[in-house]
Amino acid sequence: MALMEEKKSELNGHAVPVPPRKPTQKTPKEKLLMFLSRNLLVILTVSGVLVGVGLGMVVRRAELTRAQMTYFAFPGEMLLRMLKMIILPLVVCSLVSGAASLDTHSLGKLGGIAVTYFLVTTLIASAIGVALAFIIKPGVGAGALNTKDLSLESVSTNKETADSFLDLVRNLFPSNLVAAAFRSYATDYKMIGVGNSTNGTLNYQKVPVGTDTDGMNILGLVLFAMVFGVALRKLGAEGEELIRFFNAFNEATMVLVSWIMWYIPVGIMFLVGSKIVEMEDVVLLVTSLGKYIFASILGHIIHGGIILPLIYFGLTRKNPFSFLSGLITPFTTAFATCSSSATLPSMMKCVEENNGVDKRISRFILPIGATVNMDGAAIFQCIAAVFIAQLNNVELNAGQIFTILVTATASSVGAAGIPAGGIITIAIILEAIGLPTNDLSLMLAVDWIVDRTTTVVNVEGDALGAGILHHINEKELKKQKQLGEPQDDQELKEVKVEAVANIQAEEETSPLVTHQKQGDDSSSRDTVDDKEGVESVL
Repeated sequence: MALMEEKKSELNGHAVPVPPRKPTQKTPKEKLLMFLSRNLLVILTVSGVLVGVGLGMVVRRAELTRAQMTYFAFPGEMLLRMLKMIILPLVVCSLVSGAASLDTHSLGKLGGIAVTYFLVTTLIASAIGVALAFIIKPGVGAGALNTKDLSLESVSTNKETADSFLDLVRNLFPSNLVAAAFRSYATDYKMIGVGNSTNGTLNYQKVPVGTDTDGMNILGLVLFAMVFGVALRKLGAEGEELIRFFNAFNEATMVLVSWIMWYIPVGIMFLVGSKIVEMEDVVLLVTSLGKYIFASILGHIIHGGIILPLIYFGLTRKNPFSFLSGLITPFTTAFATCSSSATLPSMMKCVEENNGVDKRISRFILPIGATVNMDGAAIFQCIAAVFIAQLNNVELNAGQIFTILVTATASSVGAAGIPAGGIITIAIILEAIGLPTNDLSLMLAVDWIVDRTTTVVNVEGDALGAGILHHINEKELKKQKQLGEPQDDQELKEVKVEAVANIQAEEETSPLVTHQKQGDDSSSRDTVDDKEGVESVL
């Protein structure tokens, strides 16, 4: 009888409601064990950071050679390689599935809200950065500081501002999708002689030429995946098989992510430890650039701890810190890896499982956010621009300050979600306001400190954006139910697929599939948005 009840409770992978049992009182020991089992990964990840700091301090005394440092950092390098390996299939498949699961109206509406949220938060972040730089004045009194004092290599960047933005647009439309997986377009320059060399009137002009640089063109892949998902949606029944393929690929990728996440504590321990071992003259760096570091981290604390939670609370009327408490693992990963893209896999998993965000929303908005939403980067870029102006005793006027705000907001879109990706975008801001770029190496010297809080704020903005969109979508659905509107007009429509019930071979059917009996009206096969016989593509 018990076996029959168990069989009835699950049919073809679908849970069937069973009468509720009376709750049993749990002992404190059982409660503790349950807490530990639920939060084991979080505890291990945070412990990995603390142990990494201690390990780094101990190993630092051994005075390792450069080669030995490389070997010590190897487990951390393996974590970064695994996370980067998963980025391409995760971004492409999740965006294709996400775009295909939304009807055009929903896609436009949610996309519009997301873009507005990203732009507004980045503008606020830029304003905080500029305000703090003028209040704290990190560059005043540091005029005597130069790269030779800190034994730094100079950073050469002679790219024109116009070419930087044109490259951004070019990368949105890659000429080769396969090459876009590992290369980006970048403008370089070569001098070409113009005139007559015989009579001495030969002049040289700097001409922009296209080159390929190493690094995934994530912007181009994101745009292609979104448009391709919309195209599959438009195909209707013909596109269902391919949508199912991308959905299955996406689910398999998330399984890989869940496996990789158990290696995160070990990888983080060695990433943090190796960084502490590699540090050279920390005291000189902190005393020289301490005000810059303080201003940047304070900006991140204000934006990440006050502004973003306030925006979330204002739009959802929910406690933002209970939402953020479910994201400790991705925040720790962001702190250790300094990469928004590398944090994306664990962020997706935690947002969906711990905070209950709709998969279609999280897998549509988080890859876009990891690419274009760089609040933390905007803060430190604005502070860096004002710092360099103060360092060179340049008084910034209102026009230049406005240029910093706009350029930082625009250039943060193109900032690579990789360690030190924001340094190049500072060069764009400096060029826009006519400041020298030869002091950029000072930023690079302390970037490994500032970049950690930068990345945490970047991914926090993405996560809260997903939470806000989820809340707005839930609100819309409730309104439609109250007004008695048809289910077909719901905010997130789903793509119908044809599936035959197969009770005898349960292991061969996916629990994600809601099966449609063969006796159903055959004409319903041609309707894409019919609620009966539905499978969510996510």
